[in-house]
Amino acid sequence: MDLPLEDTGLRVDRSTKTLRERTVERLRDAILNFQFKAGERLVERTLCDRLGVSRTVVREALRHLEAEGLVEILPQQGPAVARPDTSQAAQVYEIRALLEAEAARAAAANADEADVARLVDANRAIQAAFAEGTSRDVLKATTEFYELLFTIAGKSVAWQLVQGLNARINYLRAMTISRPNRSADAGAEMVRIIEAIARRDGKAAAKASFEHVETVKRLAVSMLEDVSLLRTGP
Repeated sequence: MDLPLEDTGLRVDRSTKTLRERTVERLRDAILNFQFKAGERLVERTLCDRLGVSRTVVREALRHLEAEGLVEILPQQGPAVARPDTSQAAQVYEIRALLEAEAARAAAANADEADVARLVDANRAIQAAFAEGTSRDVLKATTEFYELLFTIAGKSVAWQLVQGLNARINYLRAMTISRPNRSADAGAEMVRIIEAIARRDGKAAAKASFEHVETVKRLAVSMLEDVSLLRTGP
């Protein structure tokens, strides 16, 4: 489906960052906010008009998003928003569960009182974003929480691996945070992780982290199996 030419809400501000970086950000945000739906064609000419950039810049941005897993190239059709696959999503969550559980375990061994306070504040920021912000704010605050967790844990390489999957993780996260009562549930799950870290109970921290990921995995798989949801977004 072609995108409406009159919609200029994605137009790029040429004064900040590089043009390609800003174009990638605009398109990524539009996909994560479900402004573009799964399977929807991304017509280069139309994107050029909406973004106010050249076809070369659009093509570079689409290649970048293809590498992130948010865009796929359809035979004889061209680029489109990637259709989430339940099997691939499950694999993303399996990787998350392993890396985040180990980070929580290590954080319990490393964290001091100041670190725990920072984790508490980071979780409060997530809840504030749920209450007052957009899905983009929630995704940003959640990413910052996990970056802090991995930093406290001293797991810089593991965090780099997570960052490589971050676009896919955030696409799935954008779906799950739309579920009713997800804010309260997510906050309680994070509290259990933080409390275990504060007690220096590595085993409990890893368990709480693993259970949190398993919960969102079940939510995401359930939502991905709803074909109508993939067409319309949460």
